[in-house]
Amino acid sequence: MKKEARGTRTGFTTGACSAAAARAAAPGLLQGEVPSKVECLLPNGQQVFFEVTDAVTDGKKARAVVIKDAGDDPDCTDKARLTADLEWLPHTPGVVELCGGSGVGVVTMPGLGLDVGGPAINPVPRKNIIENVRAVLAPVLDECGVRVTISVPQGEEMAKKTLNARLGILGGISILGTTGIVRPYSTAAYRASVVQGVQVAATLGLSTVVLTTGGRTEKFVMTELPHLPPASFVQMGDFLRYAMSAAQRHGIRHVVIGGMIGKLTKIAQGEEITHAGRAEVDTGLLAQLAAELGTPADVCADIAAAETARYAGERMDALGMGVAFHHLLAKRVISTLENRYPGQFSLRVMVCDFDGNKITEAASA
Repeated sequence: MKKEARGTRTGFTTGACSAAAARAAAPGLLQGEVPSKVECLLPNGQQVFFEVTDAVTDGKKARAVVIKDAGDDPDCTDKARLTADLEWLPHTPGVVELCGGSGVGVVTMPGLGLDVGGPAINPVPRKNIIENVRAVLAPVLDECGVRVTISVPQGEEMAKKTLNARLGILGGISILGTTGIVRPYSTAAYRASVVQGVQVAATLGLSTVVLTTGGRTEKFVMTELPHLPPASFVQMGDFLRYAMSAAQRHGIRHVVIGGMIGKLTKIAQGEEITHAGRAEVDTGLLAQLAAELGTPADVCADIAAAETARYAGERMDALGMGVAFHHLLAKRVISTLENRYPGQFSLRVMVCDFDGNKITEAASA
């Protein structure tokens, strides 16, 4: 078979590999045998086969390991051994309890959308792991529950190469992934695909291009803008600069940006490459926006001292000013881009929450 071009091969997230390991271990409880290969349902709806290693089962407990392949965008978790240990919970029928083991970080600060004190397993992979386990153990869950513990040998060492500690995630890595697929966002090939997407829109004579930071934000704006053809939508990832330059070069006048608070803050502060490794979120800017809305000084100080943009959104939501706050952020994104590209674009910024639900939007004059 023809090999894929270098720099384009996709891989799998820590969440997908954890779900696959859990799904592989489940038959070890039910049938006393862990398979050497397992088909796992990913969050994006794909069914994918994973190789399984280090299988152990005694009928009461079962273990399976899936080794992560990050494709052509390897990070510190490439080749991580995502491990799932399953055991029966005889007195809690219907329950699938998900825990974090060694090498999975523990959340110690708010602002991440996860329970403080709990494992750093994000909501989408959490749901995906549980769904895969239920799919196998459904025949017996009416009579018995199960505990699923995800662990990552060497996870604590891997985490030292991430920003986890600054985000209050201690002792290991995070289990992440909204689709299950890792795309080579940091490669020249992905940047080229962003430019190509804008070029296609221009070639088709479209006057509007919709730039999104990922799958969740793209789904959100597609729902909000059903009249636009699919070719209008381009997942720019972290590469706003390349997308905007391409739109400028090809004469596309109307640009819609769909995003969540973290990436939008980086755009508002002037960053056009929004990868986590390139620049930190300017929480001081968010504190300034909060102050413009009359937010108490102590809350503004907390926002400025926080490590995440999400924390600012949560604090403003708690004060009943979340929509106004996000609207002001959207307007700041527009003013920043208008200064960067004077007179070039009609801009619209659409903001969603972490579940993909619309919060607000703003448009240039």
